[in-house]
Amino acid sequence: MDPVIVVGAGPVGLTLSLALAAQGVPCVLLDEGPGTEEVRLARTVVLREDTADLVERLGAADLEKDGLRWSGWRSMRRKQLVREVPLGAGSEGSHDAGGSGDVHDFGDAGGSDVQGGPSLPAPLHIAQHALASALRAAVAAAPLVKLVPLSRIDTLEQDRDGVTVHTKGPGTTWWRGSYLVGCDGARSTVRKLLDIRFPGRTAVERHAVAALRADLPWPGEAVLHRQPPWRGGGAEVGARPLPDGIWRLDWLLPPSGELVTPDALITRIRDTLAGWCGETPPYELLDTGVHTLHHRLARRWRVQRAFLAGDAAHLLGALGTQGLDEGIRDAENLAWKLAHAWHHRGGDLLLDSYQAERRAAVAARLRAADQSLPILRGGGGLRTLVPGTVRGHDTLLADGHLGRGALGAPPSYSHSPLAPPHAEAHTTVGTPPGAPVADVRVTAPDGTAVRLRERLGQGHPLVILVAPGTGVWDRRHWLTAGIMPRLVEAVDALPSPAELLVTESYPGASAHTVLLVRPDGHLVAAFAGVRPAELFAAARAALGAAPGAGGGENGETGENGDDERGPARAPGPRERVHADRSARIN
Repeated sequence: MDPVIVVGAGPVGLTLSLALAAQGVPCVLLDEGPGTEEVRLARTVVLREDTADLVERLGAADLEKDGLRWSGWRSMRRKQLVREVPLGAGSEGSHDAGGSGDVHDFGDAGGSDVQGGPSLPAPLHIAQHALASALRAAVAAAPLVKLVPLSRIDTLEQDRDGVTVHTKGPGTTWWRGSYLVGCDGARSTVRKLLDIRFPGRTAVERHAVAALRADLPWPGEAVLHRQPPWRGGGAEVGARPLPDGIWRLDWLLPPSGELVTPDALITRIRDTLAGWCGETPPYELLDTGVHTLHHRLARRWRVQRAFLAGDAAHLLGALGTQGLDEGIRDAENLAWKLAHAWHHRGGDLLLDSYQAERRAAVAARLRAADQSLPILRGGGGLRTLVPGTVRGHDTLLADGHLGRGALGAPPSYSHSPLAPPHAEAHTTVGTPPGAPVADVRVTAPDGTAVRLRERLGQGHPLVILVAPGTGVWDRRHWLTAGIMPRLVEAVDALPSPAELLVTESYPGASAHTVLLVRPDGHLVAAFAGVRPAELFAAARAALGAAPGAGGGENGETGENGDDERGPARAPGPRERVHADRSARIN
């Protein structure tokens, strides 16, 4: 079968290529640029725990050296410290500055304080060029990925068996692939060739940005300061640390389109540093810029054998939401589905679920940001005098930056077309169906003990048995004791190869609970004991088999990919789309 063509060698395209290669799928990665990264310290990204783990599993080395995991989060308003949040291992949640010591769960958008909340994972803050360079090094070591620099796509053809593209550049040529994914950014050529609309809002927020080396009072902590008390402080300024004493400072600009001159930016820097430190400390200015944030969402993410991912499919970034985080989740979601289709000739339901899941998740994120913007940016008035308003606003802002709540929490695909119908054998655990599973410690039948997240992304589902005491028993005994032989037999009978793992405990699960987990780490279903028929049915559904469908492994044929879920049209002659004209596919 022909390789998958990935257009665009930014972090999302690189991640997708590596994820496909990890699952045995060859890729051609078409890079419009020369194959190098421009060093820009004012362009940084924040990776949540799940996305940082993914790129590290795929071979991106030295992220901990090139980036920094925040030790805490600090939010202030005027001269008041509103909240201080310890982050990472050993943290105890967030503490209100009023001295109560109450722990706050940021997953609760209502802002209630509760004792004993879970610790918050530390996001990884890294310069985008450093992340892309680490991914490029991993691609260079991946034999299944062919990176082709200076290749700009200008023609795209599709037929029932694959995709053909033409590229301009020093090596002008035609490329043939089984599928194509456009990861070529906000001005995506692939999206234009597919004639997909990209509606949304322009200039939702503007920020003046400076990267500098200085000693600030909160080493390792990210800071958000609203309505700072010094002259010219503006509505909001943030500071996010990087390694080697480097900070990225962001000033929220007024919506009027204020011109940021070099002199004006230097004044902002000096006033901000003096406001935080008492006087302007010595600093080294390394990079500057003005970032304009847009909110857009492509109407369709799949047309037959062509897909969109990353900024080609969506733009977001206001209120701390992270567009690259969502792009990496696009890559993880699409990679295992394309791999299954590539190896097993998967049907439309599995491939269509990429758009159904990821577009809905990003749309919910955009909707939450659009609903919060008028509240947070709408000005003062009586709302600023209502008790609890400041803390509620602070919670909304912290959610986006820290990866919690509607603005930042990892997505759940509870309404996915791959979700199996509810069965009497299903049971409830601490993770709802469709949500990411907890990263518990697991043991494989060969005795290997690892974190669950380390077994993800290998192209097959996981079956996990909750069996207290297995950690202290000799493996030879528990492999042949109790329900284990029946579970081994049930797993061997699944419609696709799956890996069987055992864990001592899982949040909310009783002994002998069996979990079925997708290759991307989302829970399919939990069962009370070994239920072979129900486990088989859930696995078929998770792999894209329509209920009651017959035929092949996935129960479907064809490559429709249309939003309307209508019948697939009969294959016509090869469709050609050129960059200099518009054409509608399907």
